[in-house]
Amino acid sequence: MVSIGYFLSCEEFGPRELVEQARMAEEAGFERLWISDHFHPWLDEQGQSPFVWSVIGALSQVTSLPITTAVTCPTIRIHPAIVAQAAATAAVQCRGGFTLGVGSGEALNEHVLGDRWPAPDERLEMLDEAIEVIRELHTGKLTTHRGKHYTVEQARIYTLPEEPVKIYVSAFGPKAVRHAAKTADGLCTVMPDADLVRRYRDEGGRGPVQGGFKVCWGESEAEARKTAHRKWPSDVLPGNLGRNLPIPSEFAAASSLVTEDAVAQQIPCGPDAGVYVDKIREFEQAGFDEVYVQQIGADHDKFFRAWSDEVLPRFS
Repeated sequence: MVSIGYFLSCEEFGPRELVEQARMAEEAGFERLWISDHFHPWLDEQGQSPFVWSVIGALSQVTSLPITTAVTCPTIRIHPAIVAQAAATAAVQCRGGFTLGVGSGEALNEHVLGDRWPAPDERLEMLDEAIEVIRELHTGKLTTHRGKHYTVEQARIYTLPEEPVKIYVSAFGPKAVRHAAKTADGLCTVMPDADLVRRYRDEGGRGPVQGGFKVCWGESEAEARKTAHRKWPSDVLPGNLGRNLPIPSEFAAASSLVTEDAVAQQIPCGPDAGVYVDKIREFEQAGFDEVYVQQIGADHDKFFRAWSDEVLPRFS
């Protein structure tokens, strides 16, 4: 049976709102949490971007649900040694119920210190080395690492959980899936792609496969579609634009070409519980172990009530 979690959006909500949503998610019957890790939102319309590690500390005090970052980029904006310390502390705060989800990142967040945005193959290479650094430091031993991309000099992490932090890797294409299968304790992605899951398993990938999707629950399907189109047209941009555009205004310019119908084809909208059940079933049938859902816009009280009454019981 697939486990259903709630996806906390750091692009759309501030830290206090995210903490309250986590509390509501647990009360509604969601079993786990994803939380995004961004420096910028995708669009100014989304309007937020709190520092995820501060939010996780607050979450640990109001919820017992396990938490995964979806996903942290440990390669450019933040050195992997610092990510290792942050993840270890988060795992202690969450009493071991923390998973570090990582990915190769987007220019939107990683260019902010003036660093060059590498080509895809180099980003995967950097991610592999970053994971190696994090795992070395999570042993608690005094660590020196001199690699192609990163140097760590006589560093030791003292605050550690009882068990090493599990590291899940985000992947979308065949090459990234091969890398994930070699290095990860689990896989993260956002489409119910059975071929991707099969490839990950065939390449030796172990651990859970996590997937996530957005919804816009609302009493009016027409209004929910408008809200989804206003807030998240960037979600359906084609190709590699999402990886390479550097600032929200450029995402807004590209998203101006995205129609409301295109958004509604990808993001379930409205009050009908059946469309949400069907979407979860897609992930379940594709071989996913965990599925996370993000509510776009307001109406969280009604969203959590509707899911608690009409959706989650179908999967209990």
